[in-house]
Amino acid sequence: MLLWSYFSVVFTDPGSVPPNWRPAMDEERGEGDALNGSEFSALQSDPSNQRIRYCRKCSQLKPPRCHHCSVCGRCVLKMDHHCVWVVNCVGALNYKYFLLFLFYTFLETTLVTLALLPHFIAFFSDGEIPGTPGTLATTFLAFVLNLAFALSVLGFLIMHVSLVAANTTTIEVFSFGSVIEYGFT
Repeated sequence: MLLWSYFSVVFTDPGSVPPNWRPAMDEERGEGDALNGSEFSALQSDPSNQRIRYCRKCSQLKPPRCHHCSVCGRCVLKMDHHCVWVVNCVGALNYKYFLLFLFYTFLETTLVTLALLPHFIAFFSDGEIPGTPGTLATTFLAFVLNLAFALSVLGFLIMHVSLVAANTTTIEVFSFGSVIEYGFT
């Protein structure tokens, strides 16, 4: 399941803006505000207009909760982040697989840590230690690394589950946090 979820998040498109997407109304405020050609050109020249967002890099309108990924070079729907582990953006269409990948990675590293625990305890016991020095060093190192990795993945998993519970993304949390921190409204 770990490999299935990993390859699913790697090969699933995170979600992109359909070509020539145009809002029928201002979706963020719920106001009927259909765009025609003259209003669209006025939008491009007026950066103070916050109702409808425009991506300068893609040269197209952006739906709400859409962000431009500088690594992928495109706008991604409900973008959470660009993940170096999966060499892909995590967005609307592959976020489920990313959460499953974190969950199964945590389970695997915890299982290996628990399997190595008796050997780790035997390493510190007063009795005879079975195995060669190389085997003992490998077991000790594998236990410590798996424990550290399991705890760090657990932190990521808890963070992303709380983001899902709050219906927000990592980018939105950091953007909103910087607004509050610096007192901008």
